Amino acid sequence: MADFDMPERSTSSLFADVRGHHVAIRVPDRDTAIRWYRDKLDWRVIHTWPHADQQLAYLAPPNDDRFMVELLAGGDLGPHTVPVYKDLGDSLKHVGYHHFCLTVADIEATVEELRRRDVKILSEPFQVNEISRKIAFFADPFRNVVELAEVI
Repeated sequence: MADFDMPERSTSSLFADVRGHHVAIRVPDRDTAIRWYRDKLDWRVIHTWPHADQQLAYLAPPNDDRFMVELLAGGDLGPHTVPVYKDLGDSLKHVGYHHFCLTVADIEATVEELRRRDVKILSEPFQVNEISRKIAFFADPFRNVVELAEVI
């Protein structure tokens, strides 16, 4: 399996103990989001809790305890609207957070299963030689974009 040649680690850095933990996404309704991630992606609910006027949850993929998505729901959503887009290219026109990425062993089979589960596919798998990957994109029902990547 081809992957990146990583530069030497900086073990003497004051930030050497930093590790990725989760990415947080805003959703209008925690329970609806939990159901979608469970039903469509088979994700597990790790923990739910209230904070002020919000309802939060950590979710993790079916077989990965090292990465989570935090759902932020409730509270005052304010005047901001979620960008409306029709496909991947259109979604790239918006500034700010765009997506998080999940690696998969077989991107074609994964996209086909997502399609079978009525998940909105934004981009069919395509190869990006510069990063030795096939990638595809889909969206949750709240228009949060997720990338799939298969190392080639």
